[in-house]
Amino acid sequence: MNYIGSKNKLANFIKSNVEAVVSEDLSEKVFCDLFAGTGIVGRSFKTSVKTVIANDVEFYSYVLLQNYIGNHQAQDFEIYLNKLNDLKGQKGFVFENYSEGGKAGRLYFSTENGQKIDAVRIQIETWKNSAEIDNDLYYFLLSSLIESADKVANTASVYGAYLKKIKTSAAKKIRITAAVFDFTENPHQVFHKDANQLIKEIEGDILYLDPPYNARQYGANYHLLNTIAKYDTFVPNGKTGLREYYRSSYCRTGEVKTSFELLLKNANFKYVFLSYNNEGLMPAVEIKQIMQQFGKYDLATTDYQRFKADKTENRNHTASATTEYLHILEKNQ
Repeated sequence: MNYIGSKNKLANFIKSNVEAVVSEDLSEKVFCDLFAGTGIVGRSFKTSVKTVIANDVEFYSYVLLQNYIGNHQAQDFEIYLNKLNDLKGQKGFVFENYSEGGKAGRLYFSTENGQKIDAVRIQIETWKNSAEIDNDLYYFLLSSLIESADKVANTASVYGAYLKKIKTSAAKKIRITAAVFDFTENPHQVFHKDANQLIKEIEGDILYLDPPYNARQYGANYHLLNTIAKYDTFVPNGKTGLREYYRSSYCRTGEVKTSFELLLKNANFKYVFLSYNNEGLMPAVEIKQIMQQFGKYDLATTDYQRFKADKTENRNHTASATTEYLHILEKNQ
């Protein structure tokens, strides 16, 4: 997925630094990805540690995490994917409110893709309600739909706005492809909670933090993925069809430092790793000052090409250089 703050390009950098700092066999460690998003970092540790705890307050992220982290044993999914891909489209909620030809006139999806998304989403829920599929397969199929829908979305990466005309990639016929996950012997834990609340309820060895860096609220930028994931009834608001969304204190200048300090105070983990870049609301020097209150501090950095949404309709992304900071805390016990 095209995702703000994605750690796909940085996963190796993060993992190598965690391994160097912990300098122990990770196979018996509990690793927590507290602001997990699409689960890239948690997924990179899934086969290396005993247990991954993954959490995100956004529901679409929770669905993806239930699949990529929570699912850990093989499933027979091919017959279900084939049935979904063979479905005829239906004029449902996504079509009427977010698709070309729908009553709302919003162009997030083509006519054909909007109707197909509705048909697939309705069928997945029907299978779940009739107990034809279990929760594991439900989250697998729903994750497959979410990621497949994102590939044909008529946006410049995020869902804060749609393009005025259907672009080439959005005109392609949607195909539901498998959201394949890694197998492990041990089960894992997935939560859908506010990070500062959940940190009081869990414990482990390695805590990885990747909170929002700036004022952009994920619930607004990815509202349509939440709508597909929940498939509930509400009245879409405004030109972009927004739904009510969670507003993170980590996106607010006046609240972020207090929230971060409280999180560290309540963290029952020996090692804490914080990803944050040079464009964030908290300057590096202030992060250092906060973390030093709780133990031994260190820092690792790397430069990389971050991708930003392009405002033109001809290209989806433009490259932008940035510096990623990995703040490291060995917490006093």
